[in-house]
Amino acid sequence: MADEAKAKGNAAFAAGRFEEAIQHFSDAIVLAPDNHVLYSNRSAAYASLSRYAEALADAERTVALKPDWAKGYSRLGAAHLGLGDHAKAVEAYEKGLAIEPSNEALKSGLAQARQASSPRRPASGAADGIGKMFQGPELWSRIAADPTTRAYLDQPDFMQMLRQVQRNPSSLNNYLSDPRMVQVLSLMLNINLSTPNNGASEPAAQSTPPPPKQQPEAKARESEPEPEPMEITEDEKEGKERKAAAQKEKEAGNAAYKKKDFETAIQHYTKAMELDDEDVSYITNRAAVYLEMGKYDECIKDCDKAVERGRELHTDFKMIARALTRKGTALAKLAKLSKDYDVAIETFQKALTEHRNPDTLKKLNDAERAKKELEQQEYYDPKIADEEREKGNECFKEQKYPDAVKHYTEALRRNPKDPRVYSNRAACYTKLGAMPEGLKDAEKCIELDPTFSKGYTRKGAIQFFMKEYDKALETYQAGLKHDPKNPELLDGVRRCVEQINKAGRGELSQEELKERQARAMQDPEIQNILKDPIMQQVLTDLQENPKASQAHLKNPGVMAKIQKLVSAGIVQMR
Repeated sequence: MADEAKAKGNAAFAAGRFEEAIQHFSDAIVLAPDNHVLYSNRSAAYASLSRYAEALADAERTVALKPDWAKGYSRLGAAHLGLGDHAKAVEAYEKGLAIEPSNEALKSGLAQARQASSPRRPASGAADGIGKMFQGPELWSRIAADPTTRAYLDQPDFMQMLRQVQRNPSSLNNYLSDPRMVQVLSLMLNINLSTPNNGASEPAAQSTPPPPKQQPEAKARESEPEPEPMEITEDEKEGKERKAAAQKEKEAGNAAYKKKDFETAIQHYTKAMELDDEDVSYITNRAAVYLEMGKYDECIKDCDKAVERGRELHTDFKMIARALTRKGTALAKLAKLSKDYDVAIETFQKALTEHRNPDTLKKLNDAERAKKELEQQEYYDPKIADEEREKGNECFKEQKYPDAVKHYTEALRRNPKDPRVYSNRAACYTKLGAMPEGLKDAEKCIELDPTFSKGYTRKGAIQFFMKEYDKALETYQAGLKHDPKNPELLDGVRRCVEQINKAGRGELSQEELKERQARAMQDPEIQNILKDPIMQQVLTDLQENPKASQAHLKNPGVMAKIQKLVSAGIVQMR
């Protein structure tokens, strides 16, 4: 249930519904109060709403629960940075990097914290000063949280403009002819730049007041005419050409992959990565090729690279999940040799927190099943199983049925393919009145060895005890096909026929009849017979039209169903 709430929180977070995400993470924390990841995720959601005090509290809890987890310090640094405590932010990021030196998110956060803590140089211009707002840590979360601007994050040309402004704040002037950039600027300044009102715009209804030094400049700009569209620069033109070339390389790689020309596919995907390092699909595609080639270590390296780069670029969470799933698949392949499925299982679980993909869930289940089978194989020991079975037999003779069950269970863990142990444990469960468990063991016994008579006698006895006489009769008759002279099976048939005939002749007391009918009405087979329109007509004819009923009774299928109803006490033949 905690995982379910966590997955809902992740989905809400990815959609920019941060309040909803906080609620889901809080629900998960109630169910799993010591899970550090839940506090980390909620801290990120609080920070996205600029609620840095709550974000700090959750980040501190994350670090306390998992002090060797680098991401916890990333959350801690972001919260301190949001609260304006730059020195503590630097300290947190440095601690995280001491644990994971290659973590790009920590490196980027440290650079921002150091820049924020150093004396600021005079702005080169009004646009430069406003443009620096785009370098703050809250930029992405505020764009994602606003329903008007959220869609811009899926538009490559806008993302290119935004990154250019981040790299060079003074370039903001170049993009103010684009209404999307004006909308984002309005959001960051907390004023409305798009709707003129007598030459100026009224401040938008926001909870945070506009920065005093930036508002006059913004208002002055509102009265100015919009700049003419700028021509595409050489850098932008070259960037578009490189992206187009990268896409062609990817398409060529896909074609080679379909033909199983893996070496050629790798060459094309590698070239695409060199041309455009802002599309992680090239990396995940190359990882898929390595996976097909059995080069699992190379696949894992590419998947790690895709996850790291994807987080830097705020890539769609589905792409992150895809990379993690491929990594998990490679790890599961390696686990067949290393006999260690834990890392693969953990990786699949991480992928599911990003996106609950059915294919990933299946791979996780397969890995968990393989781990369980491996553990069973390592525990397998027929000799110890026989010893435990004998101990169980001794306890059964002494009527110590719970102890006998323990020994039989251990015997099955050591050798799960011995039908005798299932038969013996079924007998114990019968003595203890645990009929469903006994029935399950008897059926497993028959499944393992259909010729083993004891399985049929155990199952028939349990069904007879549960007063399911028609089912018990079928079980005994099935056993007689393999062992026609078995006295226990023959006696079981005799007792079942006696009870069935007793019901058919109307010799049951009213109490017995009501009990049998109530039990029968819970049987899905009986329910289906009574709902069958043909059988409804047959039963009506049995009561009202004896001549027509004679024709029905000549039908073997109909007669078998009537016999079921007679055995259940629903119909009485007089």
